[in-house]
Amino acid sequence: MIFQWIRSLVFIIQMYVMMLLMGVACFIPSLLSRKMAIASMRAYCAWVQFSLRWICGLTTEVRGAVPQEEVIVASKHQSFLDILLLMGALPSGKFIMKRELIFTPILGQYALRIGCVPVNRGKRGKAIAKMKADVENGAQHPGQLIIYPQGTRIKPGVKAPFKVGTFILYEQLEQPCVPAATNVGLFWPRKGIMRKPGHAVIEFLEPIPVGLDQKAFMDRLETQVETRSDALMQDAGFAPEAELSKA
Repeated sequence: MIFQWIRSLVFIIQMYVMMLLMGVACFIPSLLSRKMAIASMRAYCAWVQFSLRWICGLTTEVRGAVPQEEVIVASKHQSFLDILLLMGALPSGKFIMKRELIFTPILGQYALRIGCVPVNRGKRGKAIAKMKADVENGAQHPGQLIIYPQGTRIKPGVKAPFKVGTFILYEQLEQPCVPAATNVGLFWPRKGIMRKPGHAVIEFLEPIPVGLDQKAFMDRLETQVETRSDALMQDAGFAPEAELSKA
């Protein structure tokens, strides 16, 4: 256990050092070209996955048909690892993200360059209106718009409501929604240093076509994401039902 903790610490240190080095090296080209910004971020995601396997013994896999067209990707969010897997897999991914992240050195500038949409989560109705406007303005950057329907990282086994923001974007953009399930939180938790060996998966599921009403859309999205995420966690030896009462 102590040895794995040390390996995890080494991994985290080199991960952030590499983020700084790659971020600085590719900063100017990325400012000039959105394609270069996306390529730089995907290269970094590939490095993290490689070093995670080499240092911590944690392998990763992306399953299902990776969307190539303009769609909304609505994913389960358990840790920073699912962000990396989504960004590394999608050809032109851009996130709905917390507004505070745009002030993160280097990373925030890259996020804005690829077309991410910052949202102030504390304003509720105003935040949704602002998000809709920002998404419309960001339409000039085609790609896959990634949103976390539950709004934050959710510990494996814990159930949290799916928020209406995903439906609002689905209705506004008139694009299919591709749900995504994951089990990454079992190995890379929300907090702490430990990175456990195992096999982390993110899986793109059957697309939800345009035209559903709010209830039908939300019910289908939640059912697909939660059912498949539970199955992925169970395949990894975790029993989600045992944690339902834990926050």
